[in-house]
Amino acid sequence: MKTEKEKMIAGEMYDPLDKQLTEDRIQTRLLIKVLNETREDEPEKRGQILKELIPNAAAGLWLQPPFYCDYGYNIKIGAQVFFNFNCVVLDVAPVVIGSRTMFGPNVQIYTATHPLNHIERSSGREYARPIMIGEDVWVGGSVVVCPGVTIGDRSVIGAGSVVTKDIPADVFAAGNPCRVIRQIAKDE
Repeated sequence: MKTEKEKMIAGEMYDPLDKQLTEDRIQTRLLIKVLNETREDEPEKRGQILKELIPNAAAGLWLQPPFYCDYGYNIKIGAQVFFNFNCVVLDVAPVVIGSRTMFGPNVQIYTATHPLNHIERSSGREYARPIMIGEDVWVGGSVVVCPGVTIGDRSVIGAGSVVTKDIPADVFAAGNPCRVIRQIAKDE
């Protein structure tokens, strides 16, 4: 029989109030509190906290506090990724971010979702859909990335967009809902 954590990561309905998941979130919140209290002149301390908070991050993660996530262990980050101030990653399901990707301030990445049926929703159980963001992507400030979305390599998402569907590689996309505006030329 699967644990609630295994169900959560697999995208199945699960109980978010499960004891193990609650303990994991508490541990994450404690790390986030310490991270968010670090100063700019404490890069070693910040780096040590990030290694524990996001163990699946490659070298060169640059994160401007405050930052928030649910678990941290469901986030896989490539090399030289940048998060600006006040980003949130609800990593109930896996979130995979390619190398050299940049996030503007206030970006929100949501894997968590709830049943549309009110009876199922009132049970308190929920589920999640993974998010994949490619390499060399630029996500503008205040963008919301919804559950289950994939953003292709080298794409740019305009500030304030709400990404509800997959975005292909090498495009500029923007709006609510986010849609492809144009292709990005290789020499841009």
